[in-house]
Amino acid sequence: MIQPNDAQISRRDLMKTTGQVAAAATLSSLIVPGAYAAQKSAVQVALVGCGGRGTGAADQALQNASGPTRLVAMADVFEGKMDTSYKTLKGRNEEIVDVPEDRKFIGFDAYKHAMDALNPGDVVILTTPPAFRWVQFTYAIEKGLNVFMEKPVCTDGPAARRMLELNEKAKAKNLKVGVGLMCRHSLARGELFDRIQNGELGDINLLRAYRCAGPTASAFSNKNPGEMSDLMYQISRFHSFLWLSGGGFSDFLIHNIDECCWMKNDFPVEAKGFGGRHYRGDYIDQNFDSYSTEYTFADGSKMIMEGRTMSGCHNEFATYVHGSKNSAVCSASGHLNPKTAIYKGQKIGDRDSIVWKYPDREPNPYQVEWDRLIAAIMNDTPHNEVERGVKSSLVTAMGRMACHTGKVVTYDQALNHEFPLAEGLTELTLESESPVPAYADGTYPVPEPGIVTDREYKYREV
Repeated sequence: MIQPNDAQISRRDLMKTTGQVAAAATLSSLIVPGAYAAQKSAVQVALVGCGGRGTGAADQALQNASGPTRLVAMADVFEGKMDTSYKTLKGRNEEIVDVPEDRKFIGFDAYKHAMDALNPGDVVILTTPPAFRWVQFTYAIEKGLNVFMEKPVCTDGPAARRMLELNEKAKAKNLKVGVGLMCRHSLARGELFDRIQNGELGDINLLRAYRCAGPTASAFSNKNPGEMSDLMYQISRFHSFLWLSGGGFSDFLIHNIDECCWMKNDFPVEAKGFGGRHYRGDYIDQNFDSYSTEYTFADGSKMIMEGRTMSGCHNEFATYVHGSKNSAVCSASGHLNPKTAIYKGQKIGDRDSIVWKYPDREPNPYQVEWDRLIAAIMNDTPHNEVERGVKSSLVTAMGRMACHTGKVVTYDQALNHEFPLAEGLTELTLESESPVPAYADGTYPVPEPGIVTDREYKYREV
């Protein structure tokens, strides 16, 4: 066992989809007039992290069905990315995007300036690479701001512990916090969960999840061509570097893992995993191309997570649930319109064996999560998804650690592991060296299962 040591569908894509009207109809009954609107005409929003995810989240915040919002500040480390995001949001939300040049901030401390433009009770969107989540959450709590943060919310044990501690402060201040595991807001999956709890599948013995596609997002990277510093190059391709994102495993597989944990109504206690790098060519990222992970729950039941980013192979993006009576499709087509259904026995895919099927095209869960967050702010009702987000993020990291070390890793070992993927995050500037520098030849250390087992990678003398 490891010992403690001293794309497919993006938010940008979803902005092009329909379903927001349906979501508005579904959520409109949640609003109690006057709780927040009596104090101010609109909830002000600041966007910290202006990539595709951040732009999509801001758009959904502005188009939510629960109350008026207004974008007033933006922050990023790349000016060009911010400009593109601003133009997109302004074009779609002309009247409620009010971000003059003096409220557009660039730099590693830009998040502070963007939050300073808000009032207590407003909302900040945290969609920078996950490494910075705890840093920015800390300041949001100090400012008394409600928060929407992208997943994963942590990628290692030290960050998980920080986030849990910080969340106690957020709860003490009655802050509303949403986490971008939007599948939890899927109406189809929610009905399946209820049916599972009512015993329609019997005892859940096995969950199977697959996210298999070609090269995805920025998970494959060549050497830095030298047009920017290593730090900025790594941030621009954050899926390639474990310190920034937990790599492709944490960023891509977490949704399937989270919905499995939801359907099981539990989190696994240990993981063992396998994986490898193939056909690497000139790529210098730290990811494996394939991951196979077996998770075990306290009752002995299993969850299998298969991930692969290789061209020319079978593709699948789905989650299945097997019970002692019946089985189910939790999702079979990615995040949207998941084709959720229950089948007699284990005959998944047999149309004649369908016991129940979600009857309608569901509202966009990316929008529903925002409608619910703003409704909670307007009505001052409880809404805090951090603990669940931390647990799902940590379970994901636990599987990644098992694959990268070749060892069985328990939940407690992952939580209490002392090796952070990055240090010195609060001191970074635009001129800083990266916390994880490249070798002289432009490559980086990669996991070596069975060789490096107390952490996920180690620098070698060259």
